[in-house]
Amino acid sequence: MATAKKAAAKKTTASSSSSSARTAAPSAADMLNPMKNLKGMTDRLQELNLTGGAGKLLESGRKDLQALMQANEKSYQGLQTVVQRQTEMIKSAITEWQTAAKEMPGNDAKANLAKLDELGRQSFQRAIDDIKELANLAAKSQADAFDVVRQRIQSNVDEVTKLLQRK
Repeated sequence: MATAKKAAAKKTTASSSSSSARTAAPSAADMLNPMKNLKGMTDRLQELNLTGGAGKLLESGRKDLQALMQANEKSYQGLQTVVQRQTEMIKSAITEWQTAAKEMPGNDAKANLAKLDELGRQSFQRAIDDIKELANLAAKSQADAFDVVRQRIQSNVDEVTKLLQRK
């Protein structure tokens, strides 16, 4: 019987020491309790210093949208320039062909064919040059639009870097 009393005393001592250990480190049952987890998370979130964080986040989002709108505007203006230049090129080509058709002598078929051949060669070379010009205009427009987005991305990276360096 003395052995049973000693075992019971040891058990009581062990249970009281395990309850003090529970307050120091959460048990598996405590970790699975969603209310305790939520309370712990809430406590940790309240300890964070978020002064002005929401305002900074909203301002950053506003700047992102503004940069996207500006990039879209540059892209649209570039497309308008390309279409306008392409229209000018087509009008010029039509005018040139009409002028050439009026200037052709009516009786000399050989001279007419030679003139058409030369006009065709010139038109082909001009078309190649025009395609290069249009491609350059489109590339410049897209580069300008991308530059706006690139600058905003760099700004975001700089802001995050600055925030991380403060801590």
